[in-house]
Amino acid sequence: METASTDSHTRLAARLRGLRAERGLTLDGLAERAAVSRSMISLIERGESSPTAAVLDRLAGGLGVTLASLFADEPRTNASPLSRRADQATWRDPGTGYVRRNLSPTSFPSPIELVEVVLPPGVRVAYDAAGVRTVGVSQQIWILDGRIELTIGDVTHDLSAGDCIAMRLDRPVAFRNPAGRDARYVVALAADAAPSSHASVPARGNPP
Repeated sequence: METASTDSHTRLAARLRGLRAERGLTLDGLAERAAVSRSMISLIERGESSPTAAVLDRLAGGLGVTLASLFADEPRTNASPLSRRADQATWRDPGTGYVRRNLSPTSFPSPIELVEVVLPPGVRVAYDAAGVRTVGVSQQIWILDGRIELTIGDVTHDLSAGDCIAMRLDRPVAFRNPAGRDARYVVALAADAAPSSHASVPARGNPP
């Protein structure tokens, strides 16, 4: 488990540095876009911090990618279209213990990303990156096992195995497992075309 965690942090650090450089953003520039402190971003890029899912979602929003993209490799035209389970990257949120697994073939160019999530009993994970997101993202959730209370904005949906719901990530979203056992679900994401890296970004207050 320690090796897997180390590999995950190394992959995340390298990917974050690469995406930021690709967009011509300084640490301060990304901090302003994502409303995450410069020091936190620097620690993550050096592999010295274990950020929560909420922080990573804000960074992904500021970079104009999905959260799943932070755990993927750079797309390649010659990449394999096959993703074996043993090769799929997994990551555990240090704040809640929830586990996400990137199901999609790493590096294979595709507008769709699939992620499997295991949410422990009683855990709540909230995302509020809608205000910092620089590209639109469509998402569908398919419950495989257990039960989830999914809050989108101010509307809560009680979802059980077999249920599927579609949404745009344009408002705060929260997942809560009210049951006494793990809930497992698949997330399908598709991002809109990215805007120009030189597009202006509204100024925001001091990042947390």
